Amino acid sequence: MGLLPIPRARWTAGRGEGDSVIAKINQPHPGPALYTDEERRRRDASGWTLVQGILAPVQFLVFLISLGLIMRYFATGEGLAMAQMSVVIKTLTLYAIMITGSIWEKEVFGVYLFARPFFWEDVFSMLVLALHSAYLVALWMGGLGAAGLMVLALAAYATYIVNAGQFVWKLRLARLDAARRADALADGSPGSIEAVLSAAGRVS
Repeated sequence: MGLLPIPRARWTAGRGEGDSVIAKINQPHPGPALYTDEERRRRDASGWTLVQGILAPVQFLVFLISLGLIMRYFATGEGLAMAQMSVVIKTLTLYAIMITGSIWEKEVFGVYLFARPFFWEDVFSMLVLALHSAYLVALWMGGLGAAGLMVLALAAYATYIVNAGQFVWKLRLARLDAARRADALADGSPGSIEAVLSAAGRVS
C-alpha cells in the first residue's frame, strides 16, 4: 500500500526528512504486503493467533515422533500398533489446526478458506487433509496391509512437510515486510513518523 504522491507545492522547509521516509516506505519490494493494516490489527487482536502458534509446533513434534515410530517399524518389523496410533494422533492434531486455522482466517480475512495471502497454502492443505483422512479410512476398513498403511502415512507426511514449508515461507515474508516498515519509519530522526504525517499534509 503506497502513499499518494504529494505535490511539490505543498512541501515546506524541514520536510525533506519526510520525503526520504515516504520514499523508503514506498520503495519496490517483492509482491503485495501479506496483511493490510486492518488485517494486521485483527490478526494481533485475535486469540486464535496464539492458538495457531501453539498448535503448529505441537503438530510438528507429533509428526517427528510418529515418523520415528514408522521408521522403526520398517527397520525392525516391531511397534506396528504404536506407529499406527501415532498417525491417528498426528491426524487429529491436523484436524485441530485446520479447524482453528479456518476460524482464524475468517476473523482476519473474512473467509474461512482460500484468503488471498494463503490461497495456495490452503489449496495444498486440502491434499494433506485428504491423505491423512484416507489413512484413517484405510485403518478403519482394513483395506490395506500393515506396510501399505505405513506407506500411505509417509505419503501424507510428505505433503505435510511441503505444506509446512509453504507456511514457514509466508511467515518469513511477513516478518521481512514488518521489518521493512519499521525500518522505514525509524529511518532518520526520532521525529520521522511526524515527518511522514507532515509530508502528507496531515500535520500543520
